[in-house]
Amino acid sequence: MNMTYEIRQSGESRSFPTGDAFLDGGEAGADVVILLGKELQADPSRAAILVELGHESLGVHTGEDAGREGSNVLGFARFRNGDDAPSNLIELVRQPATPDSTIDAARAVFEGAGFEVAVCTDQAGRILDRLIRPKYNAALRFLDEGLATAEDMDLTCRLGLGYADGPIERLERGGLAHHYDATKALFDVNGTAAYAPARRALVAKQRQGD
Repeated sequence: MNMTYEIRQSGESRSFPTGDAFLDGGEAGADVVILLGKELQADPSRAAILVELGHESLGVHTGEDAGREGSNVLGFARFRNGDDAPSNLIELVRQPATPDSTIDAARAVFEGAGFEVAVCTDQAGRILDRLIRPKYNAALRFLDEGLATAEDMDLTCRLGLGYADGPIERLERGGLAHHYDATKALFDVNGTAAYAPARRALVAKQRQGD
């Protein structure tokens, strides 16, 4: 399936920062509209309307209706570790009654541009943050408790588990304040201890305000 896309942008995008090649492929009047930093602009004539999400749910933009919500509007976010360059993964957010044709149109746009696409329901943290933030929090707490040094934890993950980098170096590189924002959003929704921002993330966020 070939799908064209139109980009409507206001301000900086975390998914597609200035200079990203994807920004150059848009065209007016296309099948799919991608909203970057703009409020929802409904248009039932389009195959899909894609709203870039931060930590909020798609329902913030569309409203919700007792589990019956769903239209040609989807949410999306390109996974990014803090200030690192965006990854190649797009998390596509659907609602309970989202038509399959809308998902197919959005997937066609992103996959046509060379991205990997994962479809998920409208949950805080989508897929990746829900999986990895508790592990990052645990690593930060282990560091506070003196269980292991940052270097030893990172080395163990690289050599023992085959990861490209360890949790502490990844968090430090991407920015602990970003980790605080992600975990705080998850904790506000779920209220479980695993998502409570670790102390070092809180300190980084407080220092960011200086």
